[in-house]
Amino acid sequence: MKINYSEPSKDLLMRIDIHEKYGSANIDQWTKDLLQPQAGMDILDVGCGAGKLCFLFHEHTQGGARIVGGDFSEELLDKAREKNKAIGANIDFQFLDFNEKFNFADNVFDLCTSAFAIYYASDLNFTFREAHRVVKPGGRLFVSGPLPENKQMFYDIIKEATNKPIPPMPGSSRFKGEIFDTIGKIFAKTELHRFENHLTFPKVAPFIDYVRASLSEDRKLWTSMFNGKEEYEALIEKITAVAQKRFERDGKLVMTKVVGGILATK
Repeated sequence: MKINYSEPSKDLLMRIDIHEKYGSANIDQWTKDLLQPQAGMDILDVGCGAGKLCFLFHEHTQGGARIVGGDFSEELLDKAREKNKAIGANIDFQFLDFNEKFNFADNVFDLCTSAFAIYYASDLNFTFREAHRVVKPGGRLFVSGPLPENKQMFYDIIKEATNKPIPPMPGSSRFKGEIFDTIGKIFAKTELHRFENHLTFPKVAPFIDYVRASLSEDRKLWTSMFNGKEEYEALIEKITAVAQKRFERDGKLVMTKVVGGILATK
């Protein structure tokens, strides 16, 4: 059965906000240091969402880069376009389905990026070959996503609450293996970089907000854990009880995000 791995926009934005509010490290700084975007570059961000990475590159290059952000969510694209207009940027936000042929000519971009998105592609080989096609010779692809050891506390709490195995996640379950290997076969040079961010929750409530955003029924990944709203709420109650017990023991909840960055050169 083909699974739709897409995440509702409100859940995605909630998770981004929590990372920024409770995290100890800045993934934006890590990304800029690693990629060093420059004025004059042509940059494509695949699965751009509300434009977070596009605006990061725009700010870093002081508007000197030509940036295209593509996503299949019109809701998120509208948010990106609103901000684009508000700050007076000239980023081109357009519809892009990374399961279809990219609507760009060959050898156009110096840098193609995808943060926590492109690994949801139904056919990795097809999608990464499209990325390879639109990147210039010597250009780079950068894909970020969770490594297998990502947010271990989150999964440990759920396992303790349910006594059930965690279903495979589309990112962490295949990032270092299938995704890295696929990119490595297509691009001339491939490197794996690592980023850690310790999220310290001073109370249980924001952690449960994160849990709700991650377990959203619309993601269709957690159906082995619950079926329908009543079972979902019962599960949240069990998770809350385990989290509360850990919080009372330790005085805080610390969840470590472990992110991989695959940097490949054409």
